[in-house]
Amino acid sequence: MRLLHTSDWHVGKTLKGHSRLDEQEQVLREIVGIAREHEVDAVLVAGDLYDTAAPSAQAQQLVIRTLMGLARTGAEVIAIAGNHDHAATLDAYRPLAGVAGITLVGSVRTAERGGVVEFTARSTGERATVAVLPFLSQRYAVRAAELVTNTPAENTGAYDQQLRDILASLTAGFREDTVNLVMAHLTVLNGTFGGGERAAQSIFEYAVPAAIFPIEAHYVALGHLHRRQRIDAPCPVHYCGAPLAIDFGEQDNTPVVCLVEAAPGTPARITDVPITAGRRLRTVRGTVAELSVLADSVGDADTGDFLRVWVREPARAGLREEVVALLPNALEVRIDPEFAAPTTTSRPAAGPERGPSDLFREYLGTRNVADPRVEQLFARLHDRVTGTGAS
Repeated sequence: MRLLHTSDWHVGKTLKGHSRLDEQEQVLREIVGIAREHEVDAVLVAGDLYDTAAPSAQAQQLVIRTLMGLARTGAEVIAIAGNHDHAATLDAYRPLAGVAGITLVGSVRTAERGGVVEFTARSTGERATVAVLPFLSQRYAVRAAELVTNTPAENTGAYDQQLRDILASLTAGFREDTVNLVMAHLTVLNGTFGGGERAAQSIFEYAVPAAIFPIEAHYVALGHLHRRQRIDAPCPVHYCGAPLAIDFGEQDNTPVVCLVEAAPGTPARITDVPITAGRRLRTVRGTVAELSVLADSVGDADTGDFLRVWVREPARAGLREEVVALLPNALEVRIDPEFAAPTTTSRPAAGPERGPSDLFREYLGTRNVADPRVEQLFARLHDRVTGTGAS
């Protein structure tokens, strides 16, 4: 059977105040097209459909249209909540989604109540069993472990042991004559971060060893880490990564979805299908003069990469505006760290001869700013506030 593995859509995510909803729509439309072209039997969406637990109406409409578009290809569609999603809301939509042929799993469930999803592949008639594990915070890990395993859990038990117990219960029904799948949203030890993950829910205390996944699994579809990668494990364990870089820390990632071919008794074969929609992110450096030379090649406001610009000269009034005029697709403009002001721990005490303008000039020096216009503006504002200037 053929499966499509995708995750971390982060619909509704903005970048430096810039909405990327149009790009997200293009990317998700491409994913639907890939599912249709390859006639996949199922689509596994491994969490973080949204970027926030309270997505806008436009973001919700886009996700719903995408899930329905995937279902119309004839594929089984199974989506779980990630740490950015509101689990209870996804669960509230379960009945409606089910009517449309979409399985939503917001919170951890027992196998009998939706923690295991079974389907028959339309292309081969093979049976598949999917153990689903939405994102689980440490706060609710004990409660979830007790729910799924039906045994009391120690409050002091390790997070990874609780997840191990849950997965052991959910995968207990794996059989030799079915394609056995696991889908989860979590951090695996030794995984490489993509650059835009929420740090508070990706730290060591949330990481689990790859050994928690059973050797009987033909494929483990993971979400949460935004970089495409395979994890060393007794069975095939893969992060598909985010299909659109959500921050400049992810600019070097290659966006893909994973096309998975699996059969009972045979480890899965995985093919990466590139995602070409959406604008890429890039960091450029230089003086204003050097950036002006680059403008023709990287400065297209409509189709060029979104830019983070590190200016290699001291700060001055109007510098950002000059850069944006040259590179209208620049979303972030910073002074290169080499030219940033050194951190000072002390300054000379102000003597009677040191007036406010002198002190402000000294402050500008600590910030590596040398611009007479700024000093003149300060002087005018100071005069206005103190009433010492001419009326």
